[in-house]
Amino acid sequence: MHAASGSRLGASHPRREGPVDLRLVPPALAAWATAAVMLDASPQLAGGLALGCVLVAGVLLGGWGSRARRGRASVPPEGGRDGTPVRGEPCFERPRGRAPNVPRDRAQGSAQGRPPGPAQGLPAGPARSRAAGARYGWSRTAGAAVLLCAAAAGVSAGLHGADLRRGPVPVLAREYATVTAEVELTSDPRLARPKVTGNHMTPDSVLINGEVRNIVAGGPDRIGGPDRVAGVAGVAGVATRAPVLVIVDVGERRSEGRRTGGGGPADVGRGVRQAWLGLLPSTRVRVTGRLAPALTGGDRIAAVLRLRDGGGRAMPSVVRQPSAAQRIAGRLRAGLREATDGLPADARALLPGLVVGDTSRITPELDEAFKETDLAHTLAVSGSNLTIMLALLLGPPGLAQQVERRGLAPRLGIPLRTTALLGGVLTLGFVVVCRPDPSVLRAAACGAVVLLALATGRRRSLIPALATAVLLLVLYDPWLARSYGFLLSVLATGALLTLAPRWSAALRRRGVPPRLAEALAAAGAAQALCAPVVAVLSARVSLVAVPCNLLVEFTVAPATVLGFATLATAPWAMPVAKALAWCASWPAEWIAGVARTGAALPGAGVDWPGGWGGALLLALATSVAVLLGRRLLRRPWLCAACAALLLLAVVRPPPLTRVLTGWPPPGWRLAMCDVGQGDATVLAAGDGTGVVVDAGPDPALVDRCLSRLGITRIPLVVLTHFHADHVAGLPGVLRGRAVGAIETTGFAEPVDQVAFVRREAEARGVPLVRAAAGERRRLGPLDWEVLWPPARQVPEPEGPNDASVTLLVRSAGIRMLLLGDLEPPAQQALARSSAAARLGRVDVLKVAHHGSAYQDPDLLRAVAPRLALISAGADNPYGHPAPGTVAALEATGAVVLRTDRDGALAVAGTGTELRVAGD
Repeated sequence: MHAASGSRLGASHPRREGPVDLRLVPPALAAWATAAVMLDASPQLAGGLALGCVLVAGVLLGGWGSRARRGRASVPPEGGRDGTPVRGEPCFERPRGRAPNVPRDRAQGSAQGRPPGPAQGLPAGPARSRAAGARYGWSRTAGAAVLLCAAAAGVSAGLHGADLRRGPVPVLAREYATVTAEVELTSDPRLARPKVTGNHMTPDSVLINGEVRNIVAGGPDRIGGPDRVAGVAGVAGVATRAPVLVIVDVGERRSEGRRTGGGGPADVGRGVRQAWLGLLPSTRVRVTGRLAPALTGGDRIAAVLRLRDGGGRAMPSVVRQPSAAQRIAGRLRAGLREATDGLPADARALLPGLVVGDTSRITPELDEAFKETDLAHTLAVSGSNLTIMLALLLGPPGLAQQVERRGLAPRLGIPLRTTALLGGVLTLGFVVVCRPDPSVLRAAACGAVVLLALATGRRRSLIPALATAVLLLVLYDPWLARSYGFLLSVLATGALLTLAPRWSAALRRRGVPPRLAEALAAAGAAQALCAPVVAVLSARVSLVAVPCNLLVEFTVAPATVLGFATLATAPWAMPVAKALAWCASWPAEWIAGVARTGAALPGAGVDWPGGWGGALLLALATSVAVLLGRRLLRRPWLCAACAALLLLAVVRPPPLTRVLTGWPPPGWRLAMCDVGQGDATVLAAGDGTGVVVDAGPDPALVDRCLSRLGITRIPLVVLTHFHADHVAGLPGVLRGRAVGAIETTGFAEPVDQVAFVRREAEARGVPLVRAAAGERRRLGPLDWEVLWPPARQVPEPEGPNDASVTLLVRSAGIRMLLLGDLEPPAQQALARSSAAARLGRVDVLKVAHHGSAYQDPDLLRAVAPRLALISAGADNPYGHPAPGTVAALEATGAVVLRTDRDGALAVAGTGTELRVAGD
């Protein structure tokens, strides 16, 4: 081959890759599909399926053996016609000058210029028979392999699924029994993401996956004694192994109006939370709680074990300490958190996530930004992390078995097989420290197959390595077959191994620099295959995913390497670890900045039909886009035009958006955002400037509304009261905008939301001020007066609603009354106040409390608005707006519009000519 290359040293790449080896792909897919289906099957059905597959596989293999023996008996050996070797030719040596597996007379016939034929060599019939027999035997072997893998996956899935249905735990869960149980933790404790439910946030909860190893029905006084629970006899002290989800409620919502001093329930809740968050996997604890069935089927939990914090009773009682490996891993992770404590907020949150998947410091706002830009995979430890570390040790994968290989190992003189052993130790440590999540297990399995190939000196294709990893993991843990994270991980890896090299070569042929071509191909291929699955989960398609992934690609590797160096040095040399963490903070800050900037763009994503129907539609659209893209690459000017159109769709300049969509209408004065079951209103105060009244329950929704309105400067944010459906979206208002101040009511309840607003304001350096009746302000064409609450509200309001900030706004001759969530007692007090004379005949009324039935009819008649706007969520469980309230408003002559039906609303015009437009 070197001689053929014309060079003394041979061609630079003498080895040509053959076709992709796909032999292991069908068995892996068969095991995957079987495991996903059989997890819900009974053990009898799983066993029957496995037995049937084994019997059919045996028939296939037996038939192939007999057919192969018959084929060998009917074909004469190579040589003379009678089966004897040609004279002068050794039986086991090939004559020189003849190609392998070609008979002598056929080779001679070719040399003489005659086409080889049956008369000049071996008869064509037996040769064809032997080739057909080989293909026949191979097809039978492949079919048998698929059936055997499906049988193994069916047995494994049946056994794992049976774990959820046997033993006392499922029976007790259906009875909602109170139990005392010993639970072995199988995951890191984590805080649940807060959610808005009605007007409050869900209580703080700690979530842990575990296995119940011993259970006693009843409370602590029943330990050691018999007990009976409806259909369960003698479950006292029963040993079992049932997977459960433990939910520890550590932040019970206090009733409005109560204030907790130091040392009260809030302090106890913090202590319980810290006690649970400090536990490590493999720790065994004894707890008392209530069992309940899992809310959704198809999960790997037999029940939910809920512990409520009542005077510290949810405090865990440790029965057995964690294993030595988990203690070491916990020490390393704690050292990483300590080393990053002094970094800026984004770097402090991101580095543990990039290195070991610890997302406990990621704020909901930053988490949403990563999801909007499809960068969430950087926070889920995956094959990329392990690949970076192995590449640092072994060098680039393409050079791993060559003399020219690079990396730390060859520079230190470490032999290849020793290097493979070190890589195995690194992989094992990676799994222990980063926890055996689906993406980590897949990465470790692929790495183990590649390292085994290095150690044995045999080459392996990466596609078979991926298929082997999928097969082994599904057999080991069949629940991965239903994991969306596992599916996304496999699809992304498959895209990088199949599509990305071809796309990169195509881009290089068209003059794109090699490094840029590889980055574009990798990001585009991963997005093409993963986007349909993401659409199933989020019903949204990101338009900035590829550019954002390209912008962070060059910083993920240094952040990961420096982060792992920090992890390794923190327990031994904290000053060095802090220095390394400071270096890693620069690329981490860049990654966070890209995510925030991309998510803040008005067209960062588009809504898409959810479910698998939407996924299929997106897959078809992607295929069409790829086919068109191949043609567009031949026309640079057309490519530039398409890129410009995409840029305009993402940036969405307000003037262009207004022309194309008519939203917002020219000269708009007030806009009511569609933020679901909550309130968010914007008052126009000049070009790109607006006063925001309430922030709604969802940061993403209010941010999107403000971006579409073109609001970049907010002199004042008014939070009428501290209910979550009015303040939880505050991070979205503050995201990427210049905010002058935040004005709030003086009634500081509920306390958890008051603390949330103060934290957000302090983090961004925005001052907090208090609103009081009589305050007047003017800003450009806008002026407003605070009508409620009075400086001293006597008697003290019963709840936050009656302390809502109420504004009377004037803009271009339009008078607008914003009532917040005032209820009848406060509405009646407002009608009796000195401001009552200014309430009559307003043009626009923001109806109080989402149009609930709890209204003062006298106030509605006195106000008599021309236009009544109601902010309510579609299909909300409260029945807002109430039909009686809508009828009362229409009886006064008002036109009633509501966001749950009409979408976002904008009021324009003047006092004499009022116009309203819906989005």
